[in-house]
Amino acid sequence: MLTDPIGDMITRIRNAGRARHRETSCSSSRVRLAIARVLAEEGFLGTVRVEAREGKPVLVVGIRYDENGKPIIDGMRRVSRPGRRVYVGQSDVPKIRNGLGVAVVSTSKGVLSDRAAREAGVGGELLCEVW
Repeated sequence: MLTDPIGDMITRIRNAGRARHRETSCSSSRVRLAIARVLAEEGFLGTVRVEAREGKPVLVVGIRYDENGKPIIDGMRRVSRPGRRVYVGQSDVPKIRNGLGVAVVSTSKGVLSDRAAREAGVGGELLCEVW
């Protein structure tokens, strides 16, 4: 049983990029799907889809690479985790790598990127950072 399913998803994406896989999969949930969609909107992931495998929903994400074959995602880090939750106010939403990266924030308006959270004027739980 997984104690941190979001951390597992982050690790699978990071490892798939390092192993040069085209896509990776993990069990699906609404939060995982929302995180993957935010990363796809920000240009870090390719396709995001949910498939049914053996009657269970599976989240399949495509890994993006640059023209040299290097993964677009240089690094990913889980910030708020089950043992240590991290919350940020609207004025404390961080900029990752001077705006080159993205922070994923779970807010009252849904799971948003750091830019979208600042535009909406909301804070929340800082789920992960991607650069």
